[in-house]
Amino acid sequence: MLRERVEEALSGIRPALQADGGDVELVDLDEENGIVTVELQGACSGCPSAQITLAMGVERAIKEKVPEIKEVRSS
Repeated sequence: MLRERVEEALSGIRPALQADGGDVELVDLDEENGIVTVELQGACSGCPSAQITLAMGVERAIKEKVPEIKEVRSS
């Protein structure tokens, strides 16, 4: 199932985010269009590097494990 694979990808990056006092949560999955919406939490939510974390960390991790995903957005 696609949702489980996305959650698995998030689980892989979660320890790095938690080490910096943050976290990430899956908010929505649009399977038809391949769009994942996540919410950066804790220290990540107000961090100036949040967009870099989203693009270079979260999005890359998800797309690597779930190539059907075309885009990752922040809620």
